Amino acid sequence: MKDRTFIDTNIFVYAFLSNKENREEYDKHLKAKVLLEKFKCSDLVFISTQVCNEYYSALLKNKIVDDDIQNSINRLINTVQVVAISKETIIQCFEIRNRYGYSYWDSLILSSTLENHCTIVYSEDMQSGQIIQNTLCIVNPFTVALSRRSV
Repeated sequence: MKDRTFIDTNIFVYAFLSNKENREEYDKHLKAKVLLEKFKCSDLVFISTQVCNEYYSALLKNKIVDDDIQNSINRLINTVQVVAISKETIIQCFEIRNRYGYSYWDSLILSSTLENHCTIVYSEDMQSGQIIQNTLCIVNPFTVALSRRSV
């Protein structure tokens, strides 16, 4: 059985933005594109409505044209499973925040990930390799070599 996977906002932002003048950002762009390409035909990839909102906001801050952002989000939501944030998600978020010390927003991502029985979350923002509630592994695709298990 393949792993159910959750992808955090920053992966999609790096995949969209291509800043060739900044070598580190461009390397992240390429790695994000490769990662997302591996999940292109999978129904086991999840994001939350929070990811859609953060993605929209991040691209606006980077002065991307609104139509381009909307088209990108339309493509995204038609290729992954989009889950809504519920009252239960928020309550579990508080428990994760209190136990692991992540920000509210990162805890909300982790809560959504756990609610959807994902075993891997790809994110740049959290501690790569950390196991959350004995089931979820955080993977930073920009700092670790991706093994077969993590993709």
